[in-house]
Amino acid sequence: MDDEEARTRLLDAAEALFYAEGIQAVGMDRIRAESGVPLKRLYRLFPAKEALVAGYLERRDRRWTGSLRAAVTAAPADPVAAVFDWLAAWFSEPGFRGCAFLNAYGELGAGGPAAVLDPVRRHKAELRALLADALPPGPDRGELAEQLLILVEGATAVAALAPGPEPARRAAATAAALLRAADGRAG
Repeated sequence: MDDEEARTRLLDAAEALFYAEGIQAVGMDRIRAESGVPLKRLYRLFPAKEALVAGYLERRDRRWTGSLRAAVTAAPADPVAAVFDWLAAWFSEPGFRGCAFLNAYGELGAGGPAAVLDPVRRHKAELRALLADALPPGPDRGELAEQLLILVEGATAVAALAPGPEPARRAAATAAALLRAADGRAG
């Protein structure tokens, strides 16, 4: 097995275990056992657990944000509705356990290692930018993106407690009302 395959196997194991059980509940020896990568190679590729956690979050961000962006791009007539449709599908996936980034932040807190908290903050900034891009141009675009971010995060937190599409559907209805109100103010 070369380093790229070992890295992929380690990140696959880390993602499955950290997302399902939590970062602090899973040790490096468990990651080694699940991945089949020798401990010496694990520590050569990821010298500390925080490097592995950061790698897991960065990879998850690329995949998650890329998938959401593709859904929004594919729905030019109503990109905001596409956000909530995508969330409804995600909330219905087997094993859904909420937002990996908020889960990591919740476990580690504001004083956690920067190597881990930086990907969390970048992810939320990327999500905010994606939401702004989904909105029509206008003077309230930044404020509306912030409000949509709160709806997305709130729906995700509610769905973590009761998985299924309903939190996304309720948030979508709220987003539509918010956009209608903003359009009325602009007109």
